[in-house]
Order: sequence, then structure tokens, then C-alpha cells
Amino acid sequence: MTAQTLELADILREYAPAFLEAYGDTVSPQQHRVLRALVRCRTAALGGHVEQCDDCGHQRIAYNSCRNRHCPRCQSAARAAWLDERAAELLPTEYFHVVFTFPSDLAPLALQNQRLVYGTLLQASAQSLLQLARDPHHLGADIGFLSVLHTWGQNLHLHPHVHCVVPGGGISLEGNRWVSCRPGFFLPVRPLGRLFRGKFLAILHRAYDRGLIRFHGQQQDRSAPEAFHALLQACWHKEWVVYAKPPFGGPAQVLKYLARYTHRVAISNGRLVKVEADQVFFRWKDYADGNQQKVMALKAVEFIRRFLLHVVPPGFVRIRHYGLMGNRVRAENLALCRTLLELEQGSSTVSAVPRSESPQTHSMNTMMRTRCPVCGQGHMMIVGTVEPVSSGGAEAELVGVDTS
Repeated sequence: MTAQTLELADILREYAPAFLEAYGDTVSPQQHRVLRALVRCRTAALGGHVEQCDDCGHQRIAYNSCRNRHCPRCQSAARAAWLDERAAELLPTEYFHVVFTFPSDLAPLALQNQRLVYGTLLQASAQSLLQLARDPHHLGADIGFLSVLHTWGQNLHLHPHVHCVVPGGGISLEGNRWVSCRPGFFLPVRPLGRLFRGKFLAILHRAYDRGLIRFHGQQQDRSAPEAFHALLQACWHKEWVVYAKPPFGGPAQVLKYLARYTHRVAISNGRLVKVEADQVFFRWKDYADGNQQKVMALKAVEFIRRFLLHVVPPGFVRIRHYGLMGNRVRAENLALCRTLLELEQGSSTVSAVPRSESPQTHSMNTMMRTRCPVCGQGHMMIVGTVEPVSSGGAEAELVGVDTS
């Protein structure tokens, strides 16, 4: 398989049986479902539709996508719909990018308690931003922002972290004016990191006291109170990494960033190079070596194992809004923010980014306008449907789940 045609689904179809033979006892039901969805994506197993050129009559079959959020092929449509909504919510102000992560000592615990630890990561980072921003010694304002959970590093190892996209200011504590941060500077990262550390460990400690943390395999040694408290103490004595990247600039730059980050999966098809001698070659950025672009080779079974580390629990929300941007109060607060920004800037506030046609309409119009690949003159039109074709036992054996 070459870089021009190689996709993650191709690797899974060929090497999932070997992976399941090696790790089948440890694969969760959710990971099984992801494997099955990605293997079936845009194949006859999901059905599809028939397109025909309205000029020369050429026909082709387009199979349906799996729509799984871990599938690199299916995220573009979801991203387009989500971005269309966010475009109308951006404020005409500077935006900042803040990244939170925790020590690698906690990574094994996170893997066995994903919903709890990932939820704690999002909660503690959000509370820290909101609290420090309200401090009169810093911004002295109520802020709102968007948080996105990523669980991977460039080498596909487990590296949970949260990206926060924050407008450069907020509503004064009195609620009557917009408070802008200093140009190019939002909040100090050292006190932010220490606040985040304290909140994260406190939430984790309470969860342990309530018996909500599971310990399996090698982690069972940490289930005893003295061992768990020693782990928390070791983490407490470390500086936790909070990284504030340079500001984006205006809302147009923010939208470009969101397009890259919000609906990403652990690895995109574009990073895959080739499969050779049962090894997967893929591009990665080595941050420890000056952000050098390199190519890594992993045994296919190990590649799949690392990819599945990043399957999040069903129903877990990876993209969340906090503070002024909370779902229940967002529309009202955005209207107030624009009014206060207009007063501060002394000019009419216009919509940050114009809304385009809805993604559903855009996708349909694009499909209707697709040129015929044969004659180049006509357009491909949907003329029929293709019913799903079950592969029965072979598929069930491939991904280890019931196909009924």
C-alpha cells in the first residue's frame, strides 16, 4: 500500500485479526465497536447510493460513511457543521490558546479510568481559568472559552491534554463593561499551573475516597491508601505544565485553528506513508528535537494498539464550553459581550465571521455539482440507493463483535 491510497481502514482490515489474537482479551467493547465501524466505513457493508452523469450516463457507487468520531474519513463533515455554528459566536477581539496537561505518572491511571480522569482534566483546567481570571490582581473579569480534549502525542503514545481557546478579555465582575487583557498576554501560566494542579489532585482524592477509581493489572499496587496518596504526593511536588501559546490574532485565525484541532483523531490518513513488511510508516513531529518532521515505523499490531488507546468512552464529550460560553447562557452572554465591546472600541461591532450556507446544504450542492470523471461535462446525480451487504461471520471474526 502506498501513500496515495493508504488509509487507516486499510491497515485495520489487514491487521485487526493479528491484533485481536495478541490483545483480544484486553480490548473493550467500545474499542471493538470502533474497529468494526472503521473497517466497514464506505464499503458495501453500510450500503450507499448510485450516482449517474446527466450527460454521458456514466454510473458509479458511493458507499456510506460510518460517522464514527474516531474515523479520520468521517470527521470533515462533522467539523464543517460544527465550525459553521462557531463562526457566528466568535467575538471581534484577540484570542489566546492555553494548553493543560498532567504528569505522565498519572497516565496509566487515566487509561483505566478514562471517563473520570479525562473529565477531571477538563473540569480542573476550566475552573482554574475561570478562578484566576476573576482575581482582581489579574484580569478581574468573568470569561468564557472552549476546551478540546486530546489524548495523544505525535508518536501515538497516551498524552492527555486540553486545548483551550479563550477570548482576550471578559465581562467585569460588576457586569457593566468589557475588560480587555494586556496585548499579547492573557494570564500568568505559573500560578495557573499550580491552581490547576491543586484542583485536579483534590478532585482525584475525593474520587478515591468515594471508591470511584479502578485499579487493574500493574496498577493494583496503587489501590492501597498509602500507595495512592504517595502517588498524589509525588505529583504534587512537580510543576504541572500549562502552556500559553502566542495569541491567534482575530477571529478568522481562530476559525482556522479550530478547523485543525476540534475534530481530530489520533492519526489522520494524511500522515500515513506506507505499510511494508508488516510495519506501518507514518509522519510525526518530534517536539524534543526542534519540532523536526520525521517518519516512524511501528509493527502494525503495535500501531493498532496505540491507536485504540485513544478511543474515549461512549457519550464522553470531548469539546466543551465554559463560563460565559456555557451552553445555557451562551446566546445572552455573547450579545452582552458584543455590546460591551462596541462601547469599549467606540465603533460598530460587526459579525466576526460571516455565516456560510449550512454544511448540509453545502454538502448536497457540492455533490450535485460534482463533474463527471469520464466526460468532464456532465454532473453526477443521485439516481438510486444500494442496500447494505452483510459479510456475516467473516466480519464478526475480524473485529470480534456480534454483527446482529
